[in-house]
Amino acid sequence: MATLSFRNVKKTYAGNVPVIHGIDVDIADGEFVVIVGPSGCGKSTLMRMVAGLEEITSGTIEIDGKVVNNLEPAERDIAMVFQNYALYPHMSVFQNMAYGLKIRKMPKDEIRKRVEAAAQILELGPLLERRPRQLSGGQRQRVAMGRAIVREPKVFLFDEPLSNLDAKLRVAMRLELLKMHRRLGTTSLYVTHDQVEAMTLAHRMIVMNKGIPEQIGTPMEVFEKPASTFVASFIGSPPMNLINVHAHGDGTLKTEDGLDLAIPPTAVPGAVRGRDIIMGMRPEHMVLNSPGMRVEVEMVETLGSEQLVHGRCGKASVVVRCTTRQMQEAVIKAGDQLNIGPDGRHELHWFETHGGKRAQGT
Repeated sequence: MATLSFRNVKKTYAGNVPVIHGIDVDIADGEFVVIVGPSGCGKSTLMRMVAGLEEITSGTIEIDGKVVNNLEPAERDIAMVFQNYALYPHMSVFQNMAYGLKIRKMPKDEIRKRVEAAAQILELGPLLERRPRQLSGGQRQRVAMGRAIVREPKVFLFDEPLSNLDAKLRVAMRLELLKMHRRLGTTSLYVTHDQVEAMTLAHRMIVMNKGIPEQIGTPMEVFEKPASTFVASFIGSPPMNLINVHAHGDGTLKTEDGLDLAIPPTAVPGAVRGRDIIMGMRPEHMVLNSPGMRVEVEMVETLGSEQLVHGRCGKASVVVRCTTRQMQEAVIKAGDQLNIGPDGRHELHWFETHGGKRAQGT
């Protein structure tokens, strides 16, 4: 196992097109860190620079304290699991997992020992003689992970390994990944665009936006105290409600289109009073028939045990997450007028109108 460090790492294409704007982060020995963000944010480019598949424009990447900028991929002691499995169709599961060790001329007994140990971890023992075409998608992905495990690398790199699987299988494979990491404890860097994967797998997460790390922290730190409106709207399902308001000196609030809000002044911190600000409320931290804002219901989305009430307060779109039981008691439908507000148990969030950064003092 090993540490992994980024020191002001930047990447530009064609000499002047920045892709990664500068990242500084230390990943501890045995830590599982997830890089999450939308398509085109630079997360896979960052992963490929660690793997040695992309050149670094400036800065340094260190593995176990050693700068690897100029090392070939094979010299970095990393193992990568790709999105598309990349298995050899004419080889058995055993041969696929053993191939990397075979070309390194490792003794046959050691190869068999490592493959069988990895197969036991991933529950692939009965499948070792099968070919990839005889396996399900989840089994193929486990073989791809097994091929990485037998290398016994210092660092695991996962590049969206579950994105080709169906929703049910992704949930099962997330559990497999967690179990695997718990047993091996190898330092891991995992790339995904799926914020649920990031929240469930990560010890810490790096939220990327247009080549910039918007926030680095534990899943709960990022969820409970997002550093910007981008993070607030990307992490959480459904995303945080963001409403442009003017906070008066006495703590009362008015929306940008002039509607008075009945949010208790005690919920408005002194740091944001007397200026325009963006107010954020998580859908699950709001309740129906509560002082706050008047909303016209546009749609009710049923999700089984819970329902989402979509509505508008002036120009602002608002979503409230409710249990199905609450909805059955309230009998809400499109066109209804409702009062909704914060539950009083969770703090509101406040962001600058220019730049979207979290307001200081909140």
